[in-house]
Amino acid sequence: MADINPFESLKEQIDDAAAYVDADADVIDRLKHPERVLSTTLSVDMDDGSVERFDAYRVQFNGDRGPYKGGIRYHPNVTEDEVRALAGWMTYKCAVVDIPYGGAKGGIAFDPREYSASELERITRAFAVELRPLIGVDRDIPAPDVNTGQREMNWIKDTYETLERTTEPGVVTGKAPSSGGSAGRVEATGRSTMLTAREAFDYLGRGIEGATVAVQGYGNAGSVAAELLDEAGATVVAVSDSRGGIQAADGLDTEAVTAHKRETGVVGGFPGADRELSNEELLAADVDLLVPAALENAVDADVARDVRADVVVEAANGPLTPDADDVLTDHDVYVFPDILANAGGVTVSYFEWVQNRQRFSWTEERVNDELERIVTEAFDRLVDAYESYDVPNIRTAAYVLALERVIDAFDDAGNWP
Repeated sequence: MADINPFESLKEQIDDAAAYVDADADVIDRLKHPERVLSTTLSVDMDDGSVERFDAYRVQFNGDRGPYKGGIRYHPNVTEDEVRALAGWMTYKCAVVDIPYGGAKGGIAFDPREYSASELERITRAFAVELRPLIGVDRDIPAPDVNTGQREMNWIKDTYETLERTTEPGVVTGKAPSSGGSAGRVEATGRSTMLTAREAFDYLGRGIEGATVAVQGYGNAGSVAAELLDEAGATVVAVSDSRGGIQAADGLDTEAVTAHKRETGVVGGFPGADRELSNEELLAADVDLLVPAALENAVDADVARDVRADVVVEAANGPLTPDADDVLTDHDVYVFPDILANAGGVTVSYFEWVQNRQRFSWTEERVNDELERIVTEAFDRLVDAYESYDVPNIRTAAYVLALERVIDAFDDAGNWP
């Protein structure tokens, strides 16, 4: 697969939608570029006494609709352009589900599996020191992303509060419940993926019960989505991670697969599988629903030509390239985009932020009920836009809806030096 710049993919998606939006070209151009980029080098002491250098980024893409919001990922392939793209997708994701945030993203280019817990803490706290002037409960609120979680958010929160001599739990979301985190946050991205899939099959007049499912990427979002789809009556027949995949024609026991991966680190070798398969084979599986839940650009045009699923629901950020979108549109495959399907994470992060500001905790039932309401209402608005505009696919309709909301906020506030 050729290297595809995710930031160029984002700009192409915006251009595709801009043809259906009543806005000047200079306004659209503004919405294709970030407002602020932090590019920094972290120098951190290692356990052996050496000093190692790490490239790190925070991109604040757009703040027209509220404080910047977005996760922080640890991955060796992190680049500034990747973080720019992810921050842009966050902007339009928040607009699609109509929560009062702008978009941001952060990342450090390294493989956290190669470092001890104490080294990871020093790396995280070093990044938090660099982020300190930019973040805040009303400015920019980081959250977990790939290879980060409650532990890293707790470290960032503690570093910020210590240096600022304050108590501000809402400065980050995705924290442990004991540190002000929200019930339901860990499962939120997978839950919104399931809800989008359920609504999609209902919209298409089919129902999710009995639908066959393949999930590419069995991390947090993919595993939770698989388990919830299983609970909803779908049959998960194939899953994969970065090392490969497994398949069972009669369906996999998703909870058992999750337990197996937790114990072994991989889905391969699961005793309940009929056979093992590659990620390429999984993406081409003859299923009703394909859930790409790994990293961006997993499906390019060549891979898309082999996709046999009727519906694609994106749990990952940017898993399809624009050329892949074109191929799937031509093949009458319904793609329900990431900026709706995986918006559960940022939505429940919003709930966590609200709870922190109120110093009042919600029950998990309330969190899940509110999430379902927001996702289903956003889905209904999205399909209304798809049917109202003469757009080629549902992704374009989502960007039309999101662009209009961001442009309205920009127009309402005005532009001044």
